Amino acid sequence: MNYASLANPGVFNQPIYVPGKPISQVALEYDLDAKSIDKLASNENPFGPSPMAVQAVMDATREMHLYPDGSCTDLKLAVSDRFGLEPDNFIFGNGSNEIIELLGHAFLRPGLNAVLGSHSFIVYRLVAKLFGADVIDVPMKGFAHDLDAMLDAINKETRIVFVASPNNPTGMANSEDALLQFIDRIPEHVIFCFDEAYAEYLEKAPNLVPSLIQGKKIICMRTFSKIYGLGGLRVGYGYADKELIALLNRVRQPFNVNLLAQKAALSAFSDIGFVNDCRHKNESGRTVLLEQLSDLGIKCYGGSANFVLACVGDGRYFFEELQKLETIVRPLDNYNLPDYIRITIGTESENIRLVERMKSIQSKR
Repeated sequence: MNYASLANPGVFNQPIYVPGKPISQVALEYDLDAKSIDKLASNENPFGPSPMAVQAVMDATREMHLYPDGSCTDLKLAVSDRFGLEPDNFIFGNGSNEIIELLGHAFLRPGLNAVLGSHSFIVYRLVAKLFGADVIDVPMKGFAHDLDAMLDAINKETRIVFVASPNNPTGMANSEDALLQFIDRIPEHVIFCFDEAYAEYLEKAPNLVPSLIQGKKIICMRTFSKIYGLGGLRVGYGYADKELIALLNRVRQPFNVNLLAQKAALSAFSDIGFVNDCRHKNESGRTVLLEQLSDLGIKCYGGSANFVLACVGDGRYFFEELQKLETIVRPLDNYNLPDYIRITIGTESENIRLVERMKSIQSKR
């Protein structure tokens, strides 16, 4: 008897998340110097983490023999103070991905469904399927969530509606007014999961806290993996009604956020100057990159986050050719966008090299 015969039936229908290729793998595959490779694939902060976060990690190494705070108390106090909520309104996870999975544990099962945009973050789909729920795909409008169509798609078996703004991988955002109107029309039996992974890249992110306080069934998620530059440490959080957070804590594993991640996140969160500087550098880099790609005849979308969606005609071809030229981007076949690649906005020098390499690839076609 093999392991397959012992496995749960749903395992065989579960899609597998394919992450962006790490630098070391590309270097090995193409016989390149890893130090010369630009990774513009995973929407990481090209400027790295705050120096304060780095120092916090170094200081915390002396405590690595101790278990971390299982409740992330210091982080909850800092974040709740900024949002004007109470610590019990927050839950921290091993990246915001874990918050999505906790929602699945608590609210999804066979016979129920989740509503999501057709080109939205693939983990929403993976989690729904993991718990046996159906997925209702709603076509997007101009690569942004079509909120009216999503409302129309909701039925009595719907438990969660997922919306990210800015959306990954398309980079388009929905306005605060549109989101608030959407929330007011969501049925009582549906939870609205609002993914704010890229919120800090906006000059003014939508504020759904008043709706949360009014009792709307909302959970908002943020992460330290993007503008805070802590993707390698895995820490994110959700904020919602205390009752919802209490339910998620019932299915959360103990010590899910490690000690170094907690210390780094706390210091990074306090370094507002670093975050603002990264936002402004990203805006400048985006403006120049979009202009230069347009000059190459490449149409791009997404003016809200730290990446652009580029229509190159054959995304897989450009992905492979750029790797040979020491730049890693993200192909989007698994998002049903085979003509596109997603490009993280890098440093000025990384962006310059990317455009030069795109031009070189075009000249060969």
